[in-house]
Parts: sequence; structure tokens; C-alpha cells
Amino acid sequence: MLVAKGLRAFGDGFVSLLLPLYLLELGFGALQVGIIATVTLLGSGVMTLLVGLHAYRYHYRTLLLAATLLMVGTGFGFALVSDFWPLLMIAMVGTLNPSSGDVSVFLPLEHAVLSRVVTDRERTAVFARYSLVGSLIGAIGSLAAALPSVLASFTGLSSKASMQAMFVLYALLGIFAALAYLGLPRSLESAAQAPAAPLDKSKRTVYTLAALFSLDAFGGGFVVQSMVALWLYQRFELSVITAGTIFFWTGLLTALSYLAAVRIADRFGLVNTMVFTHLPANLCLVAIPFVPDLGWVIALLFIRSALSQMDVPTRSSYVMAIVSPAERPAAASITSVPRSMASAAGPLLAGYLLGISTFGWPLVAAGGLKIVYDFLLLVMFRRVRPPEEERHR
Repeated sequence: MLVAKGLRAFGDGFVSLLLPLYLLELGFGALQVGIIATVTLLGSGVMTLLVGLHAYRYHYRTLLLAATLLMVGTGFGFALVSDFWPLLMIAMVGTLNPSSGDVSVFLPLEHAVLSRVVTDRERTAVFARYSLVGSLIGAIGSLAAALPSVLASFTGLSSKASMQAMFVLYALLGIFAALAYLGLPRSLESAAQAPAAPLDKSKRTVYTLAALFSLDAFGGGFVVQSMVALWLYQRFELSVITAGTIFFWTGLLTALSYLAAVRIADRFGLVNTMVFTHLPANLCLVAIPFVPDLGWVIALLFIRSALSQMDVPTRSSYVMAIVSPAERPAAASITSVPRSMASAAGPLLAGYLLGISTFGWPLVAAGGLKIVYDFLLLVMFRRVRPPEEERHR
């Protein structure tokens, strides 16, 4: 599972940075870049929801292999197609990820499998390792965004052809991920006994969390990595090599934060960890557009990266802890879908705002919405504790 996660994260790392540049190279404007990013998130959300609600009917390994076929098709599609509407269709049904996080159909399936093979006490640590691998390899993928420039200088290929080669690489990573999933033991192929409905006793709790995560995801949609990269390209005229280096270090800081999240959650609880690490990160996000110097922008991005994603393993662990094993695929899907569905409007709005101003209004909007989410989560769920926290109070 971790090998497949790493392969996908490497592809997401360079694709999220190359996507806006590639689309600009094709002659599209900032608004069209935002539209494609939005449709990508929207399509991923629909697919994730469908898979999560019906995963118990099928073998997890079969569904994961089918998802890798979509990944392969997405890579080859973006490499071979250059017209706006066909690309929009590929973005809708494919696995392209304009975000620095994992927003894909793979997510609920992998969460359900991981939750079945660990104890309650190990779950947060395992999700932290899962997120750690994704961020570390994704950070290396960000550096790989510089490969088209290197390839063009050594081979004489055009910038467009060099970036298309990277989408072919993305497709090949999907093939290698499929080989990794084939290594899953047969004991994990079949899901748990199918429930009468995807969600039963936990329905109200899961839907409430999904609504809150929708608010957070809507704010996050303004600052998916592709759109932050586009803002940096416009505001400071950065090269893709410089942007890749910045996002390498933000990814590395994010990865290290996952290790700290486990210790903090063990001491202060999952919900407190989610809120009190997220809140200062969002204050940094609001402040970024108001600093005129690139050095300060990078410093605030680094601080945010060291704090903002500590809620990822804790959030995943929390959702898996408060539902029954049979409900986990549906719960993972319903609470993950907002990461793409509700955030889908964000890149479109961010593209529009960046098209009329380079100030950075998308970052201000994102930070404000996420701060509201933090307070609501704390007020509504500070007393809803996982079983292992109740036992150790």
C-alpha cells in the first residue's frame, strides 16, 4: 500500500506544478486553468463517492486496479490531447490531482484496507506513516517538475513536448502502482460482511463531519498547489525550477509534521490536534499576500506547511475510529469527497481572481474559511472521543 501511495504521490508532485504551465503553454488563460482544476476535483469527488458507497460489494484489490487504469488513461490523455474541451472531459473522469494532498478515488479504498490490518492504538501512527510517504515522495515529485526544462535543453525538444513526456511518465507510474496492488494478500481482497446500508448508526455523525470538511475543503480549493504555483508565477515571475524547490521543502516540512502529529494526538487528543495545529497555519495563509518580499512569502509558506497538514492523519484516524468496521469505506468516502467536491469551485474562483489581480485574494479567502471551520469543529466535536481516548482518560 505504501509503495503504491508513493508512486502516485510522485506523479501528483510534478503534475500539480506542471499542469498550469502546460495549460498556459497550450494557449489557455488563468480562468481556463482554474476551470480544468475545478472539473478535475469535481470528477474525483463523484468517483470517490460512488466507490465509497459501493465498495463493500466488490473486492478492494479489484477496485484499486480499476483506479490505476484510470490513472494510466489520464496520463496518456493529457499527453496526446491539446484542445480545451477534450482535456476537460479527461480531467473530469481521470485521476489528475492539482492539489498537494491526495484527492482521488484511491483514498477511501486505501483507508479501509489500512484500518483492517492495524489495532486501534496503531491506527493514527499507521495513517501518519501513510501520509508521511505521500508527502516525502510528493516533495521529490515537485523537484521532478524541473525535468522538462532539463530535457528540452539536452534533447532540443520543445517545452510543450517535454511536458507531454511527463504526463506519459505519470501514466507509467499508474502501471507500476497496479503491480504494487497485485501484491496485496488475498485475505484482504474481500470486504467485511456487507451491511444493510453503507452507513447505519454513524450516519448523523459522518454527515455532520462531511459538512464541516466541506467548508474546509472549499477554502482549500482556493489554494490547491497548482493555483498557488500560478500565483507565484504571476506575482514574482518564478521559474518552474524555483517553484519546484519551494514546494519540495514545503512537502518535506509537511512530511515531518506527520510524525509530530502522532505524539501530539496521543497527548492532547485527535480533535484538539486537528484544530490547534490548523488554526495558526491558516493565519499564515491570510498573511501571505500582505508581505511584499518573496523571502517572507516563502517563510510563511514553510510555517504553514509545518502545521497545516497535521490534521490529515489525525482526521483519517478519527473518522475510522468513530464508525464500525463495516461502515469504514462509506465513512472514508463521504468525509473525503468534500476534499474534491466542495473544493471544486475554489480553483475556478481563484483563477478568476488571479485573472484580475495578482494580490493573492485566493489565499485570504482560503485562510478565512478554514479558520471558521476550525472553530466549528472544536465546538461541535470536542466531546466526541474515539474509544481508545475514552479508555485512557
